[in-house]
Amino acid sequence: MRCPFCGCSDSKVLETRLADDGYSVRRRRECTECQNRFTTYEKTDDLPLLVVKKDGRREQFKQYKILDGMIKACEKRAVPLDELEKTVAEIEKKLKNDSLKREVSTTEIGELVMEHLKGLDEVAYVRFASVYREFKDINTFIKEIERLLKGKEEL
Repeated sequence: MRCPFCGCSDSKVLETRLADDGYSVRRRRECTECQNRFTTYEKTDDLPLLVVKKDGRREQFKQYKILDGMIKACEKRAVPLDELEKTVAEIEKKLKNDSLKREVSTTEIGELVMEHLKGLDEVAYVRFASVYREFKDINTFIKEIERLLKGKEEL
């Protein structure tokens, strides 16, 4: 494993532990050349998960696309990046583990993202929903906010 600081290919493992509920291994390393420490993760190669787009095209699932959308929805909101990264990992894990199918629709992904955003930040949820559900006018916004408020009253 190359050191990200000096590029040396020799490092020693200081600590090893399971991460992501046992789906990956986290290793804390120290470069033998510059003595800087860094973390690496090992994960098994899974069968690829394909995303079926609205127009029928298929492409490989990419975590960063979900994270980008969530970051945009949470812009200028007090939602830490590590929470968003953890949420994306949970969504990917759910998609890969909860079904035997190797294809998932963008609709299913979008609904999962909205479900998680609703718990993280309601403003980010409405922002994401407005783009994802293609709100056409202010009345659609109002209906979604009323639905959100109604759900809070039932709790």
